[in-house]
Amino acid sequence: MGGARKTAACLAVGSELLGDHRLDSNSLTITRALARHGITVDEKRVVGDSVKRVANAIREMIAQHDLVVVTGGLGPTADDVTRDAVARAFDREIESDAEVEAWIRERYAELGRDMPEICTTMARVVAGSRPLRNNRGSAPGLLLEDDGRILAVFPGVPWEMEEMLERDLVPEIAGWNPGLSKISRTLLLGGVVESDTEVKIRHLYDRFDRENITILASYGVLRLVLSAEGDESVAGLQLDDMEAAFREVLGMDVAAVDAEDLPEVVLEGLKRRQQTLAVAESCTGGLMSAHLTDVPGASEVFLGGVVSYSNEAKEHLIDVPHEMLIEHGAVSEEVARAMAEGVRARFGSDWGTGITGIAGPTGGTEEKPVGLVHWAIAGPDGVSAKHHVFLGDRTIIRVWSLNATLDLLRRRLLALDR
Repeated sequence: MGGARKTAACLAVGSELLGDHRLDSNSLTITRALARHGITVDEKRVVGDSVKRVANAIREMIAQHDLVVVTGGLGPTADDVTRDAVARAFDREIESDAEVEAWIRERYAELGRDMPEICTTMARVVAGSRPLRNNRGSAPGLLLEDDGRILAVFPGVPWEMEEMLERDLVPEIAGWNPGLSKISRTLLLGGVVESDTEVKIRHLYDRFDRENITILASYGVLRLVLSAEGDESVAGLQLDDMEAAFREVLGMDVAAVDAEDLPEVVLEGLKRRQQTLAVAESCTGGLMSAHLTDVPGASEVFLGGVVSYSNEAKEHLIDVPHEMLIEHGAVSEEVARAMAEGVRARFGSDWGTGITGIAGPTGGTEEKPVGLVHWAIAGPDGVSAKHHVFLGDRTIIRVWSLNATLDLLRRRLLALDR
């Protein structure tokens, strides 16, 4: 097994995960949970809905790791093959379990439905395994021990998997690698690109070990994950030292620590100041309003938004002057400023934002190419505006626009707080 330290692997089952519509996010949750107890996930796989392929993967992975966590393939349909694959991998029988069937029927009753007979297949249990009740769904999981190794099998639905992971697996492995717990802290950066940040922080890699620093870049935001290993109190002090060093270099680029995203940061900043926000959007088509209202408690400070997509909407809903639109065009700094001021006045908010641009793939000109976006913030201390030509498809340009606008507002709020 390569030493005393125990390791783990993740196996996601589902042909849909091999396409371009769904991603395996469960392995990230599993990795974080195991890392808290010093257990490293050093292999991940995705396998389609084949009993043979899944069984082969389980055999190979359980031979090389102390723990294998399998997600998906536990439902009642023909493509749910995980139970059969586990039985084949360990050469065990599958038995119907009356107690497990009672769990499933009870779950359906809680939902006010009769259990379809097809769902009795989910009460089939691999001999010698421990079935795991699913309190958030219907498909049970299982734990199986073999020669000191553990196979944990959970449903693929993240909401269901996470509860069973913490309840049923973590207590089993919590003492495996004592003193080797790994904790992390994530610095959320706004208004940056990965290459520029890399240049700023590169000199810190030798000081803190490059393996303890991970950069996760997106469009207009970046997550800098700092990790430390060992006794929790000692690791915490190491993280304090790391965070201080990176903050000194990155300054105002650091938006928050362990925050979900920029909308959360901006809304918290507004709450601290007891100020309100309204937004005017054109090329983002309501994306900013949607992301802000995704955050619980947004209604405390977010008053509303206007999707002023057409020139007429800009004129009649947020009072952008007709002459300005004719002279400068809808995609211009002047109009972005007028949108921010207009929506602020319309809602009576402390702050207003305006976004206007060309998301493509058509509509660009030599003077105003696809990807050109203007955004502005109007607030108690005046109006500021920026613009940029973002590269990417329509979706990427809109996400860039959202994050650039939120980051400008974040920096305005931060500047007032200082």
